[in-house]
Amino acid sequence: QVQLVESGGGLVQPGGSLRLSCAASGFSYSSYTMNWYRQAPGKEREFVAFITSIGGTHYADSVKGRFTISRDNVKNTVYLQMNSLKPEDTAVYYCNRMAYWGQGTQVTVSS
Repeated sequence: QVQLVESGGGLVQPGGSLRLSCAASGFSYSSYTMNWYRQAPGKEREFVAFITSIGGTHYADSVKGRFTISRDNVKNTVYLQMNSLKPEDTAVYYCNRMAYWGQGTQVTVSS
């Protein structure tokens, strides 16, 4: 079965950094584009970044230059390095492969 398990969220101050991880299993991981989305309370789920099977990346304008998505095809893990965090980055962050979602990991950016 397909499983996506996020980790690495937490509480950080504005300007701080976090690295989120998504451990994937149950499918041919290296063949799929992997995505990060986020959702703040009362708001729609928002695209953050994707990385293709061959390493191409794309970012939402709101995180471009601050976040970096990467993947390790040996560990079957996708990462989201988040730098220069802002309060508006506060959300639950979800790992996604087309049609499948993880449970999410909470990121809170606050003083």
